[in-house]
Amino acid sequence: MLYIKCIFGGVKKTMTRSEENYIKSIYHLDKVESAMVSTNAIAEEMQTKPSSVTDMVKKLSEKGMVNHKRYKGVSLTEIGRKAALSIIRKHRLWEVFLVEKLDFAWDEVHEVAEQLEHIKSDALIEKLDAHLGFPRVDPHGDPIPSKDGEFKKVIKKLLSEVEIGAEGVCVGVKDSSTPFLKFLDKNKIAINDYIKTIEKEEFDGSLYIEVNGRKVHISNQIASNLYLEIKEAE
Repeated sequence: MLYIKCIFGGVKKTMTRSEENYIKSIYHLDKVESAMVSTNAIAEEMQTKPSSVTDMVKKLSEKGMVNHKRYKGVSLTEIGRKAALSIIRKHRLWEVFLVEKLDFAWDEVHEVAEQLEHIKSDALIEKLDAHLGFPRVDPHGDPIPSKDGEFKKVIKKLLSEVEIGAEGVCVGVKDSSTPFLKFLDKNKIAINDYIKTIEKEEFDGSLYIEVNGRKVHISNQIASNLYLEIKEAE
């Protein structure tokens, strides 16, 4: 079994790979700081039984990683949040490395990065960050936390929710599954592309958009999984 040693605030915490995966999942589920995440939601995210989640939460609570209130749910402690952000930082840096240096497609990197994110060497990650030129976002447009757990928050909206005539830069995807990313590749839609909404079909909510000056028709489902940083009217 692989064990990871993390040091936060002068306190050394040893976590297994499974424990790291749990705190990362809790972080992603906890969209509002200090909100409580239900054990059922964690079980669904981790594809396991609620009873297994309960056992893991107990272990994480003993290590000071989570707060658990019976019948209410789970939230990360400050130490747990920093640990989760450290794992996410590693994951996203490895995704950048795989795409930019090893020529992986952006739909191929997630599972490989899931394995690499558990490497414990902080020195390796800092050299990796420098080697990549200190990237701010991963290949899917998600922000990469700094070594202090900070990252720039971008004001973004789903393409399906913007007004007709709105325009801006594609800054991320909600769905990072292989089929969705392959669809975007097939239709030549990518992060940093300039997109303008032209027309919306009343019947099914599908959209006609302009991508770098090229007209494309996309479904409401596709539009509901693309994030746009809107250009403000002058």
